[in-house]
Parts: sequence; structure tokens; C-alpha cells
Amino acid sequence: MKRLVEINSSNDIFPEYKETPIGLLLEYHNLRRQLDSYSQAQLLIGMCMDNRKHLRIPDNFAYIIRAGGANLRYSEFKVSYAIAVGDVRYIALIGHNNCGMVNLISRKEIFINGLVDKAGWDREWAEEHFMHFAPIFEIGNEIDFVISEAKRLRLRYPKIKVAPLLYKVEDNRLYLINEK
Repeated sequence: MKRLVEINSSNDIFPEYKETPIGLLLEYHNLRRQLDSYSQAQLLIGMCMDNRKHLRIPDNFAYIIRAGGANLRYSEFKVSYAIAVGDVRYIALIGHNNCGMVNLISRKEIFINGLVDKAGWDREWAEEHFMHFAPIFEIGNEIDFVISEAKRLRLRYPKIKVAPLLYKVEDNRLYLINEK
């Protein structure tokens, strides 16, 4: 099974996303579609806070929530706001490869030393902080996490179309994730 689907033409977009804001996102970013003008958001984009990612989309096209690993569990009120008040009916959940939220334990010492040296924290406090929060924010595998988060959001918001995507940092392109 090929998990990542390249979007090189509009024919590559899954039928359930064609002619939706999710399809438009893929066309704007990957296919360089001419940017349209919007006065209201068409979708919510949940993506990682990583600075290596930049989307090519029109102004006012999307609400964007950036959270480590594209983990929206602790941003659910903001998701609800975008749906209830912002009137969005689509969510593009974008993970990316080489995510820092994968295998957090391998960065334990760097994290702790960084808080001590750069933020002036007490070492014990920094270690306790890491041990408390790392298990909460660890995402495991990027693709598996985005799929599981998309499924969770679909259960939470059954009338909302949620698309799991992956951004490859080496080519700056979006890929659909084949969930089957």
C-alpha cells in the first residue's frame, strides 16, 4: 500500500476532496493555482509549529492552528470556534516528516539543558517539566499520528470533512495520506 499520494495534477486529488476547500488547498500549494480572493475562511488547517513549513494559500482562506506534531487535542476549543463561529466545514490536518515531536525522549538532555542554559531554569524543574509533558506531546510516527488524529476529529465533529495530509520538508509539497 502506498501511504503517501503525490499531487501533481488535479486528477491526483481524492474524489471526496475535489471541488472542496481541501482540494483547493492542494491546488494552491502544489499546483500553483492562481490565488483567489476570500473574505471568509473556507477551512481550518491544523499543522505543526515547525518553522520549515510555509503554505501557499490566499489571504483569508483558512484559519490556521499550529501545534507541535499537528496535535489538536489541546486546541479543541479553537477548533470548535472555527466550526461554530467561523462556519468552516473542512479540516486539513497536516503533519510533516522529520517532526521534532517524534521520539522526544531522544532529545531529553538537549531540552533540559536548553531550559537551564537559555531560560534560566533550575535543572530539576526542567527535568520534571520534560517528564510531565513529553509523554503527552509525543506523537510516535508522523503518518500514523495524523491518521489517528483525523479519525479522532471525525468522531468529535461528525459533520466535518477531515483530511490527513503530510508536508515533506525536503520538497515543500503536500501529500494526501491513503488511510486504506
